[in-house]
Amino acid sequence: MASSHTVLMRLVASAYSIAQKAGTIVKCVIAEGDLGIVEKTSATDVQTEADRLVQISICSSLARKFPELTIIGEELVVWVDPLDGTKEYTEGLLDNVTVLLGIAYEGKAIAGIINQPHYNYQAGPDAVLGRTIWGVLDLGAFGFQLKEVPAWKHIITTARSHSNKLVTDCVSAMNPDDVLRVGGAGNKIIQLIEGKASAYVFASPGCKKWDTCAPEVILHAVGGKLTDIHGNALQYNKEVKRMNSAGVLATLRNYDYYVSRVPESVKNALVP
Repeated sequence: MASSHTVLMRLVASAYSIAQKAGTIVKCVIAEGDLGIVEKTSATDVQTEADRLVQISICSSLARKFPELTIIGEELVVWVDPLDGTKEYTEGLLDNVTVLLGIAYEGKAIAGIINQPHYNYQAGPDAVLGRTIWGVLDLGAFGFQLKEVPAWKHIITTARSHSNKLVTDCVSAMNPDDVLRVGGAGNKIIQLIEGKASAYVFASPGCKKWDTCAPEVILHAVGGKLTDIHGNALQYNKEVKRMNSAGVLATLRNYDYYVSRVPESVKNALVP
């Protein structure tokens, strides 16, 4: 077990460094002005040159340093999203964009790194851009200042470009004081841990495991909770289906309030 812990911390340290390098690539691509946008399945599901370059950089770095990645202990898997919030990246909403590296052991998310390449980009030309948030389950989360929305206030963060009737019905059922529609799963979890939102509600199968693995760890490390819309924990072993088919529900506090308000019609429509 001690050996597994040593490998995990080596992997976290490497992933932190790799995420920072990825953030630099993201900034360089947008600075050069040619995003190389291609549509994948629709106009809202796109890929850019940054996606491609970051994917290559992360995968090659991990393969070089950890060729045994899926053989450590029972199963150690890394979930990578090279550019979370790609649509927002193409539209100049740069604070929505993150690079995500999540580490899972035996199906459970245990470590995560979120690089936010353009953090502080609206603070002026002299501002230092970018930050890296990281966390390990049962150790803590670092790189940000934890804040909470007052318990009596219900601010919901949800999808900006992937909404539908199920999503809006579920959000309305939370009796929100305000609704924030932003891009990126990583960005939405940052909103929770920095006191900008109370709950992340996404009653749709659009989100994937590489979107949630790293953010889930950061949230859980500070006492929050992320599940599907039924309240089931997500699994991250290598054989699991990539789509979070039963949506996502995440809160920093008061999870029971939000999960209790999910309409039965929404639960019936989203099969785990």
